[in-house]
Amino acid sequence: MPPPPQHSTGGSTFDKIKMGAIMGSCVGLTIGFIFGSFSIMRAGPGPRGVVATLSQYMLSSAATFGFFMSVGSVIRTESEHKYILHPMANRAASEPWRMAWKRAEERRRAEASQ
Repeated sequence: MPPPPQHSTGGSTFDKIKMGAIMGSCVGLTIGFIFGSFSIMRAGPGPRGVVATLSQYMLSSAATFGFFMSVGSVIRTESEHKYILHPMANRAASEPWRMAWKRAEERRRAEASQ
């Protein structure tokens, strides 16, 4: 049986743009519904009616949030920075028992010297 992959591979950049836009649109629709409903209850629907006013709030919020989430996902995807840590930190992340053993040994030496 082959070993499982260590990290999952993401989709293409376009897939990540779509996912960001969809997530942002869903958040925008929700926020638009909340603020639009509050605005309609507070100031009335206006001459266009409840449905048209609420849909305008929801669609404008969805477009705004969707756009910014897709741009944010592109910025995050396109960065080549892999969060390179100090070599000792990488080593500690890969072998935590080694660093724990080293700290315990340092504590024993400190207690023995006192």
